[in-house]
Amino acid sequence: MAWIYLLVAGVLEIVWAFSMKQSEGFTRLTPSLITFAAMAASFWLLALAMRTLPLGTAYTIWTGIGAVGAFIVGIVLLGEQVSAMRIAAAVLIVSGLVLMKVSSA
Repeated sequence: MAWIYLLVAGVLEIVWAFSMKQSEGFTRLTPSLITFAAMAASFWLLALAMRTLPLGTAYTIWTGIGAVGAFIVGIVLLGEQVSAMRIAAAVLIVSGLVLMKVSSA
């Protein structure tokens, strides 16, 4: 169950990062409220996952899901730059996440 909590927490991290961008520096109410709600839920689920999972594993995977997810959302929804170097960086992050998961068996 801890891995499910961690996965959902990572997805919520993507949500709050995107809604923070949409809040335009917290000047727009609805995206600002979504940001704070998603942050709180993400932290809560991360804390639940950390009851069982090691700190380093849980935190690394949580931030990695958020980083790669925000990267993809930025490209797909916000039209951010795509380059071979940026894609290689994302692949390296995902590789690290896989290694972290495998080593935490």
